[in-house]
Amino acid sequence: MTTREEVDPVSAVCPECESPVQTSVQLRLSEVIDCADCRTELEVVAVEPVLLALAPEVEEDWGE
Repeated sequence: MTTREEVDPVSAVCPECESPVQTSVQLRLSEVIDCADCRTELEVVAVEPVLLALAPEVEEDWGE
């Protein structure tokens, strides 16, 4: 049996370097992945179709 992932990997475009980014079909919203070309962290903002955005930077939480 062939799964969808083996037949049709999902492709999107890196918003930083505009290179194609191959992903699995099992992406979830807000998942963070890396661009293989520029190593930028990307956040999945939509899954149908896949849309990527620059991941927000982690900031320190000072408990305020």
